[in-house]
Amino acid sequence: MSNVGSGVNDPAHVHDGEPVNLSRRRFLTATTAVVGAVGVGVAAVPFIKSWNPSARAKLAGAPITADISALAEGTRMVLEWRGQPIWIVKRTKQMLEILPTLDPRLRDPKSDNLDQQPAYARNELRSIKPEISVLVGLCTHLGCSPEMKAEIKPEPFDPQWKGGYFCPCHKSRFDMAGRVFDGVPAPINLLVPPHHFEGDNAIVIGVDPTGKA
Repeated sequence: MSNVGSGVNDPAHVHDGEPVNLSRRRFLTATTAVVGAVGVGVAAVPFIKSWNPSARAKLAGAPITADISALAEGTRMVLEWRGQPIWIVKRTKQMLEILPTLDPRLRDPKSDNLDQQPAYARNELRSIKPEISVLVGLCTHLGCSPEMKAEIKPEPFDPQWKGGYFCPCHKSRFDMAGRVFDGVPAPINLLVPPHHFEGDNAIVIGVDPTGKA
């Protein structure tokens, strides 16, 4: 019994009935530690690289230019910028005339929340050109994509509907300027992205008229 108790001090002691060489054990332990460290280093390379945006990610955030010469009145063009749908709508004269009449039904008709749009789009039409509306097509409640309901006719969700956007997920409603109705889940108006026009037929999304991204 005394030999077993003192075995840890012997050059070679018994473990599960087999002699173990301490020098070899130390070598194996050290080797395992080195291999483990190398493994961590290899794994860290792609992780560290992931901190740098990829070329595709950089491209996704770059400004985009669209030709709107063929955009007909009352229709919408959908683009993608920074992973978000961008709506470009050419509003009719009737759509524009209706907008001021909706103010009493809206939560923020004057766009007092400054974060909703650039300063140059903080007006009743929320646009640079009256007829061209540019919006981020994501509901400001939970990020669903609302449906465009441009026709002026009674709808099941609103008997007094005058055209706009309806989110079927939680029934939020917005007018044709992207202004949110009062009493719906969405807390703020639809967002207006930075943009400007190049001539009459091209619009650039991602850069404002002063050249600021």
